[in-house]
Amino acid sequence: MTPAHRVHCHPSPSRHRLAERSHDVIVVGGGHAGVEAALAAARLGVDVALVTPRLDRIGEMSCNPAIGGLGKGQLAREVDALGGVMGQVIDKTGIQFRMLNTRKGYAVRAPRAQADRHLYREEVTRIVESTSGVTIIGLPADGLIIEANEREGGQRVAGVILGDGTRLLAPAVVMTTGTFLSAIMHTGEEQAEGGRVGEAAFAGLSHALTQLGLSLGRLKTGTPPRLDTEGIDWDRLEEQWGDVDPQPFSYATEDRGVLFPTLPQVACHITYTSEAAHDLIRQNIHRAPMYAGRIQGQGPRYCPSVEDKVMRFPDRDRHQIFLEPEGLDTRVIYANGISTSLPAEVQEQFVRTVEGLERTRFIRHGYAVEYDFVMPAQLDPTLAVSRVPGLFLAGQINGTSGYEEAAAQGLMAGANAALWVTDRAPFVLGRDQAYVGVLVDDLVVSQPTEPYRMFTSRAEYRLMLRQDNADERLTAQASECGLVGDEQLARMTARRAGKDRALELLRTTRRSDESGNSRALIDWLRRPEIDFAQLERENPELAELELTPSQRVGVEAEVKYEGYVERQKRDVDRLARQESLLIPQDVDFAGLEGLSGEAREKLASLRPRTLGAATRIAGVNPPDVSLLAIHLERRRRAESIHAPD
Repeated sequence: MTPAHRVHCHPSPSRHRLAERSHDVIVVGGGHAGVEAALAAARLGVDVALVTPRLDRIGEMSCNPAIGGLGKGQLAREVDALGGVMGQVIDKTGIQFRMLNTRKGYAVRAPRAQADRHLYREEVTRIVESTSGVTIIGLPADGLIIEANEREGGQRVAGVILGDGTRLLAPAVVMTTGTFLSAIMHTGEEQAEGGRVGEAAFAGLSHALTQLGLSLGRLKTGTPPRLDTEGIDWDRLEEQWGDVDPQPFSYATEDRGVLFPTLPQVACHITYTSEAAHDLIRQNIHRAPMYAGRIQGQGPRYCPSVEDKVMRFPDRDRHQIFLEPEGLDTRVIYANGISTSLPAEVQEQFVRTVEGLERTRFIRHGYAVEYDFVMPAQLDPTLAVSRVPGLFLAGQINGTSGYEEAAAQGLMAGANAALWVTDRAPFVLGRDQAYVGVLVDDLVVSQPTEPYRMFTSRAEYRLMLRQDNADERLTAQASECGLVGDEQLARMTARRAGKDRALELLRTTRRSDESGNSRALIDWLRRPEIDFAQLERENPELAELELTPSQRVGVEAEVKYEGYVERQKRDVDRLARQESLLIPQDVDFAGLEGLSGEAREKLASLRPRTLGAATRIAGVNPPDVSLLAIHLERRRRAESIHAPD
C-alpha cells in the first residue's frame, strides 16, 4: 500500500482492517514538542500514545547542545511554570549556566545553559517512560486515518497508520514531526533523504496533509561541523565560563534546595573565522546548495550559514565561532557560528584556516536540511487545524525553529488536544500573558518565509513578561485546567508570599539619606544605582527573609519597573477593546474601498479573527486597520438597527 492510499475517508468501519489499537490522543514525534505534548495531555488525564521511529532519540538535541537564550529563555521558564519538563531536565544535565543581558533591563534578561546532550536525552526518555498514561510506540507514522465528519461536514482525524500497517485510533492527533516532512539533507552536491543524519524522512505524512487540502511550504535549516576536541589548540582560544552563582531554569530546582548545578561546569571557547576562510568560501560559493539553486526553502536570517555571512557582509573580516562541548564524556565539539552545507572538502579547508583549529579533526561535516511545513495561518489559537477537527500541529511543522519554541507549542497543543477530547474549555494565552501567547498569536496570522524564532522584541508587553515572574503569571491558570498539580501551585504561592513580605519591609523600614531625611527602603531601591543585594547587606531584617535569587530579582524588578508596568497595564486595557473586536468571517475584504492591494490580499488569505490580529499581519498597515475598524463599526450599527426587538 502506498502512502497515497493511506489517507481516505471512512464513513463506516472497514471490514479488512489490520491490527488496531485505541488511545485518546496520539502524538507523532518524540522531539521537544512531542515530549511536552504527550506529557501535558497525560497530566490532563487522557490516554496518550507517543509515536516515534527511534526510541533512542526521544528528546534529542538535533542541533546545538543548549537551552535558552534571548526570548527562548523566557519560553523555557514559561514551559516550566506550565508544568513542562524542559527546565527540570536542563537543570539536571546542564554543564554551563549563564544569565544573558545582565547589564540591561530585567525585561530582556534571559537564562541560557549548555547541556550534556546525551544525559539530556536520557533524562527526557526516563521521564516519558515513567509517566503514567503515556505509551511509547517505536515505529514511524506512515499516514493519517481520516473519516467523514458527519456532524459538521468535511473530514476529521481518526488516528494514524504506522509503518508496519497497524492502525492506531484516536479522536485527536498532535503532529510534531520537526524537520522530517519530505526532508532532504544537502552537503555540497550530495543529497540524501532524511531530517537528521541516520534518520529517514516522513514522505507519507506530507502527502497526507496535502490530501487534506492544507497548504504546505518549504523551509531550510542547517547545522555546523562537529569537531574532535583532541585536534583543537585550546591555549590559543578565549575561554568563556558560566556564572559563578548560576540560576536554575526550573522553579522546582530552586524551591527544593537540591544540589545545583548537578554536574561539573565547563568552559566554552571563542575564536573567529579568517580572511583566508572567507576567500575559500567565496571561491566555492557556486557549490553551496542554496547558491546553486538546489534548495528552494528559505533559511533563518537570524542564524545564517557561514557562506551567507560571508556573501551578505563582505565588509566583515571575521565572524565569531563558539566552540561548545556536547557533553562531559565526549570528544565532540559543536562549532556554533559556522553552519554550512558546502562540500565536505571545502569545509575542512576553511575551518583549518581558523586560529586554534589548524589541526582539527572532523567528526561530522555540516549540512543543510530542506523540509516541508504547514502554513500556520491554517491553525486556530489552540494549534488545531481549523478545517480538520482533531488534528493539532506543534513545532517546526508550523514553520518555527528552536527547542524552546517547539516545547512551548507542544505543551499547548497537547493540552488542548486533551481538553478537546474531554469536552473541556481550551487553554489559550494572550500576548499580554506570556511569550507563549505571543508565539501562538504570531503564528496563526502568518505565512512564514523563513523559520520563526522568538525574540524579546516580538513581545510588546515584555516589561510584564519577565523570566523571573513566569510562575506568577501562568501557574495558577495552568492549575485551573489541570496542567499543574497542587504541589507546584503551593510552591508558587509561597514564593509570592515571600516577595510580598519583602515588599512590605521595604515600605515600612526607613533609613536616613545624606541630608538626614528619613526615606523608606523602597524609595532607596528605586534609585538606579541601588540594588536589592546592597539593601540586604545593610538591613539584616531583609537578609533574614532568605529570599531565593529569582525572588530577589523579582522584588527589585517590581519596584524599579512599577511605573512602567502600570502604564503598560493601561495599554493592555485600552488595546483589549481593539483586540477583542471580532471580524465576521463573511467580510468581503476585496470590496472594501481604501484598503491597499496587499492588505486586501493578506486579509482575504489569512482571515484574522479579530481586529487586533489584523494589526499583526505583515503588509496590513495602520491606515488599513483604521479603515477596517470603521467598516466594522458601520456594520455593527447597521445590524443593530435591523435587529428584531
